[in-house]
Amino acid sequence: MSGTENLVLVAAVEAGGTTFRVAIGNRPGALRAQATIPTGRPGDTLAAVIDFLRGRGAEAVGIAAFGPIDLDPVSPGYGHLLATPKEGWEGTDVLGSLRDALGVPAAIDTDVGAAALAERRWGAARGLDDVVYLTVGTGIGGGVLIGGEIHHGCGHPEVGHIPVARRSDDRFAGCCPFHGACLEGMASGTALEARWGRPADELDDREDVWDLEAHYLAQAVEAVTYVVAPRRVVFGGEVLRRTGLIERIRARFRELLGGYAASAGVLGDPSDYVVGAGLGQDAGLLGAVALGLRAAGEG
Repeated sequence: MSGTENLVLVAAVEAGGTTFRVAIGNRPGALRAQATIPTGRPGDTLAAVIDFLRGRGAEAVGIAAFGPIDLDPVSPGYGHLLATPKEGWEGTDVLGSLRDALGVPAAIDTDVGAAALAERRWGAARGLDDVVYLTVGTGIGGGVLIGGEIHHGCGHPEVGHIPVARRSDDRFAGCCPFHGACLEGMASGTALEARWGRPADELDDREDVWDLEAHYLAQAVEAVTYVVAPRRVVFGGEVLRRTGLIERIRARFRELLGGYAASAGVLGDPSDYVVGAGLGQDAGLLGAVALGLRAAGEG
């Protein structure tokens, strides 16, 4: 952590489909003036965010947002939301609205991409340049860092929609409206509730539930290991708070490798490769801080 982080104050915005979390700060333990604003109509929501942040001394703004987002800097739609299922938000210029109103440098990325950046800077992947961050909650998302930079490609990664191999005894059809039995359709919090009739936080005592969940999430780790070859895979989100789930994922992942991928450095100690988020539920908000620091030239 550089000393200059004490000099730049960031307006951090975690833009979610249900709420916007906002704060002023520059590192973990130094977030102040926090607020939670319900996600309503775009104009009203962004106006409330701006009203809260204006006049608080922010020198940059970072936005970690739900998507999909146009993240191509040369696109005329850069910083706008694309065809999101969040009613009324498609086409909203989130980046420009906040940047122009606050009059400071600004940066935007996906909430999971930003969380990956924060985990690299302060959390469970500190100092590692090649990292995958997976969050398992209502849906499943993934942020990929390559060489310390958030990977976008032709859009941005959609790890939640990778195909998975159904366990032979699993008859659940999957709940993804696009793909049915993709990773999100089989292992998200929404899938857990649809499959078992109860939300994840009421299923702690069901070993069969978490063995099956680990079967699918370990396939996500296997896929990103082969494709990205990260130094670490970090899991966040509400579902990963279940006791013992991360250990089950590690064990199943090791089985799936079958002794392969030794060069990736994952066979010796998977507890150092598949880990829980170090920043907990603040990974997204601190990701917005990290984006703002970058916009201000602070790394």
